[in-house]
Amino acid sequence: MPQNSAPQKRLLTAVFAPLGDAGKASRVEERIIQGISAGALLDGDRLPTEMEMAASMGVATVTAREALAGLRTRGLVETRRGRDGGTFVTLPSGDRMELVRRRLAAMSRVELRDLAIHYAAIAATAAELAADAADTEDVEALAHLLEAPGRGNRAVGDFLLELAALSQSARLTREYVRLHTDYGSLLGLAHADAAYDAAMVSLCRRICAAVADADASASRALVREYVQASVAWLIDEHTRLSTSADLTTAEKSPPAPAWRKA
Repeated sequence: MPQNSAPQKRLLTAVFAPLGDAGKASRVEERIIQGISAGALLDGDRLPTEMEMAASMGVATVTAREALAGLRTRGLVETRRGRDGGTFVTLPSGDRMELVRRRLAAMSRVELRDLAIHYAAIAATAAELAADAADTEDVEALAHLLEAPGRGNRAVGDFLLELAALSQSARLTREYVRLHTDYGSLLGLAHADAAYDAAMVSLCRRICAAVADADASASRALVREYVQASVAWLIDEHTRLSTSADLTTAEKSPPAPAWRKA
C-alpha cells in the first residue's frame, strides 16, 4: 500500500471500507475504480491481498478475487508473481483523467445532480461545525494546504477533506470522505481546468477566512457556492462528452465556462 499524506490516507480508508450486505464483486470493482479516479490509488500502487481486501471490505475472498479479475480485464491492475509480487494499479497510458471522463459520460444528469446535492449537504454541515470548533492553529493548517507547493489541482480537495475533519464529528467526517471518493473524483476533472481551479482556490480562501472568523453561516454558504460551481462545470463537461464521439477530440475543446455564473 502507498504511503500518503493525511488526506490521501482518509481517502484510502474510504476505498477499502466495508460494503455492507450488498458486497458483490461489481461493487468492490467500482469502489476500487472510484479510488483510482479520486487519486487515492495511483499508477504503480500495490493493492491489498485478496484476503486483506475481503476482510477490510466485509466480503468473501472469492468476491474480492472476482473483482480483481474484472479490474485486470479492464487493464486497470496487473498481478505479478514472486517475492515482490502482488496486484498493482496500472492505468491505461497512465491517464487517470480519461477514466474519470468515461465515468462522467456514463452518468445521467439526474444522477450527477443528486450526488452533488448529497455532497453539498454533508460538506456544508461539516464546514459549519468546523467554523465553530477550529482554533488558530487549525486555520493556519487549512490555509497552508492552499499555498503549499507541489499540490497542484489537489489543493482544494485536500482543503475540503481537512475542513471536514475539523467538524470534530467522526461519523460526519467518514461520510464526507466516502462521498469524496465518489464525487471528488469528478471534481479532480474540473480542477484540471486551470481557470476553474484558480477561482475555486480563491473561494476556499474565503471559506478559510470565514472559519477564522467563526462565521458558521458564511462557511456553510461558501461551501454550497463551491458545489454549485462544480456541478455547473461538470454538467457542461457532461454535455460536451455526450455529444462527442471521440474523447481525445473532446479533450482539445475547452468547456463553456457556465460555472462562472454559478
